[in-house]
Amino acid sequence: MIIYNVTINVDPSIHTEWLSWMKTIQIPQVLATGNFKEAKFSKILIEEDLGGITYSVQYRAHSRESLENYYQNHADNLRLEGLNKFADKTLAFRTELEIIEEFTAIAK
Repeated sequence: MIIYNVTINVDPSIHTEWLSWMKTIQIPQVLATGNFKEAKFSKILIEEDLGGITYSVQYRAHSRESLENYYQNHADNLRLEGLNKFADKTLAFRTELEIIEEFTAIAK
């Protein structure tokens, strides 16, 4: 299983608008591509030297091929939408993670 992780640092001046846009537009649009099974949206609790507020979105891809399809057919347009809307008020970087194994805690 492949996770496509997007980490975004957001300037406080656009934080509220950006957060609403992510929840109601961006994440649903990425999921609507059909390449991902789910998304987890998290706030990073460690303060960044850059300032701002940092978030992570982890999209669980159906497969490596699904992620490649996303890159080839959707990623550029969806990234551009965010850049056009928020310009230099956000800074994002992306990583790919491969799940090796998942573990579940034993209930006490």
